[in-house]
Amino acid sequence: SLLGELDRVEEVAPGVYGPYEKLLPDGRRLACVSAVVRDEDGKPSAVLCVNLDRTPLDQAAQVLAAFAAPVTPQPQVLFERDWTERVNQVIGAFVRERQRPVEQLTRADRLTLLAELDRLGVFSQRRAVPLVARALRVSRSTVYALLAEVRRR
Repeated sequence: SLLGELDRVEEVAPGVYGPYEKLLPDGRRLACVSAVVRDEDGKPSAVLCVNLDRTPLDQAAQVLAAFAAPVTPQPQVLFERDWTERVNQVIGAFVRERQRPVEQLTRADRLTLLAELDRLGVFSQRRAVPLVARALRVSRSTVYALLAEVRRR
């Protein structure tokens, strides 16, 4: 930067300006900070400029913004045969609705949830009980006992 250009930039500390933006001929953006270097008499003799290519930061911001964007629902066709995904969806919706984690579900909550999973045919799948037990953070025997109670009703 030329010393005269710094007159248009806000001084953030004595003799330090920026960060301000500069553009390269290829369109990349730079974040720049300039400091006036003074001689023994205190007169400006040079400007030390530090320039940072913002391209990687801009790319990272785009990736993060994509994650922050509203999430589109999963295509139903894609997951209709994946019963484990369905279990996760049902349990996730249930705990969000109750606004508490699975560890804090009451016995009545667990019975309601297992009844819904049973209605959806989850327990007709091989290895469903261990999957549900892990998801609910209870033992398999607890799931079997609760499921037996649900089916007696």
